[in-house]
Amino acid sequence: QVQLVESGGGLVQAGGSLRLSCAASGFTFSWYAMSWYRQAPGKERELVATITSAGRSRNYVDSVKGRFTISRDDVKNTVYLQMNSLKREDTAVYYCNARRNWLDDYWGQGTQVIVSS
Repeated sequence: QVQLVESGGGLVQAGGSLRLSCAASGFTFSWYAMSWYRQAPGKERELVATITSAGRSRNYVDSVKGRFTISRDDVKNTVYLQMNSLKREDTAVYYCNARRNWLDDYWGQGTQVIVSS
């Protein structure tokens, strides 16, 4: 049974930091590209960051470059999103995604991040 369980969200002041974690189980984690998406109220889900299998490549949406860092631990089957210098516009539900191909595409339930001014 595939599971992606996000944690680490919460309420933080602007300029602060949070570290999101996504613990995976039920599939061969190291084979999958891992991504973080977010969805703000009234907006479409947005790809925030992706790390390929074995961490060969990382990509970020422009709005978080230099502030967010995605990483993975293939021993712990966990992907992380370190978020620094948070802004109010980072407020959203953050979702973890595992993707190998169009068939093998899994989602977590999301964790809420609220950035206050």
